[in-house]
Amino acid sequence: MTLCRSKKIMKAASGRECQLRLYGVCNYNSETVVACHVGRNRGMGIKCSDNMVVFACYNCHQKIDSESKAKNADDILRALESTQQILIDEEIMVIK
Repeated sequence: MTLCRSKKIMKAASGRECQLRLYGVCNYNSETVVACHVGRNRGMGIKCSDNMVVFACYNCHQKIDSESKAKNADDILRALESTQQILIDEEIMVIK
């Protein structure tokens, strides 16, 4: 399997609102937002494809990296949908 890598997608997170917005965790600080990989094909030192990212602040990113993804699955799916819609609207991610 070839993994998708996109500098445009990764850079698009900079200065954005956190799309993960975990209750009681999110710092709502757009200065700390990065593209956080959430796909299943990842692990220590292995990232999934760049199309499987959510825009997440530092606190939310740390929280999902330290817990089972199943615990936050609904929040991750919501964030993935909104992140991908932003990328599609701005033509950074193009569906053909």
